[in-house]
Amino acid sequence: MEKVGIIGAGLVGSLQALFLAKRGFKVSVFEKRPDQRKTEFLAGRSINLALSDRGWKALDHVGIGDDIRKVAIPMYRRTMHDENGKLSYQDYGKEGQAIYSVSRGGLNQKLMNLAEPLENIDYFFNLSCQNIDLKKNEVTFKDKLNGNLEKHQFDRIFGTDGAFSKVRLRLMKTDRFNYEQSFLEHGYKELTIPPLADGSHQLDKNTLHIWPRGGFMLIALPNLDGTFTCTLFLPFEGKDSFENLNTPKDVNSFFEQHFPDTLDLIPQLQEEFFENPTSSLVTIRCKPYHYQDKILMMGDACHAIVPFYGQGMNSGFEDCTVMDEIFDECGNDWKKAFKLFSERRKKDADAISDLALYNFIEMRDLVGDDDFLLRKKIESRFYEKHPDQWMPLYSMVTFSHTPYSEALAIGNKQRKIMNQVMSIDNINDIWDSEIVEKQILDSLSLS
Repeated sequence: MEKVGIIGAGLVGSLQALFLAKRGFKVSVFEKRPDQRKTEFLAGRSINLALSDRGWKALDHVGIGDDIRKVAIPMYRRTMHDENGKLSYQDYGKEGQAIYSVSRGGLNQKLMNLAEPLENIDYFFNLSCQNIDLKKNEVTFKDKLNGNLEKHQFDRIFGTDGAFSKVRLRLMKTDRFNYEQSFLEHGYKELTIPPLADGSHQLDKNTLHIWPRGGFMLIALPNLDGTFTCTLFLPFEGKDSFENLNTPKDVNSFFEQHFPDTLDLIPQLQEEFFENPTSSLVTIRCKPYHYQDKILMMGDACHAIVPFYGQGMNSGFEDCTVMDEIFDECGNDWKKAFKLFSERRKKDADAISDLALYNFIEMRDLVGDDDFLLRKKIESRFYEKHPDQWMPLYSMVTFSHTPYSEALAIGNKQRKIMNQVMSIDNINDIWDSEIVEKQILDSLSLS
């Protein structure tokens, strides 16, 4: 039985362990943190996520999808809050389609608990990766409890240890390994909207709430306990920025000016603002994702993205699905499978990285814009009438398994067509007419 080591017991590492165990490999999973099933998640550290079709496919593959659906909250649309408290709405997809708010910690624990009864998966906690001997495929770990060093040798190693991966750091020292990281000028801070006295949500729980302010924004996702996890995305420096929010008075004045309808919703605003960390947002790109037939990176370790398309976890889970399919395709040939995974996922990871960066602009600047909302209404109507010829970019990314690179290419063509449509005289009056429909059809026939 081949021995496989997985470095990083987060969402992608725990899921990949299940994929590999189903194939009969002996899997050891190493995590530098304590067992999170026995500890509490740190406050202010992204406690919920948006699950969509790519993620569900992977979870269903290992038999956990239905369990997670029971504790996931469907969000069918965006709800935009303007500075005067006026609301506007945008559906995510067709009727019944939703993205799902789930607990990061709860999902990770479910994956671990699913693995625990399996004889060929073992978890090891409080062990931090120090080095990898590429000749021996031997990993040196440091026990964070007693400081001792220990070595483990494997036939294959999977690096799923996040955006600041120790596995990637080691591969960066190999020949012809390309690496790039870029930070946004924005950071984020998490806040909480508590439940009402009866335990119910203060806002509509089946929607993702956005307070777009052009250059920055606040969002809120629902939790099962009646709370909402809010995330403030704000520049680190400048006029409206974290550097200028230094006192409780500063914070209160800032929210009074930009998010007045949240002041009553977030009673612990000032306390949470100064207690919770201000975190950065990074995009990671590298090439290749593998080293010979020995090491393969997955998830944030090789393609960390900003969170604005809700695809970070979903793309990492899709890594597991794609690797499983490639392994079948390659007839259990590790060398061929690793190389093909690198080639296939690199272009898709770069595509979703670009899409996530663009969607930040859309969410903070455009979602409250009348022309933007009209544009989406026209696309939605055309998609409903001609689903064989048009699927909006968001739907391709979120509600299909179209490779991200293909979705981006199609989306670029659609954007050019919609730019022409939006320039039609009186488009506000004739947006749902046969004239507009014919122009889109004609443009598609020429593209």
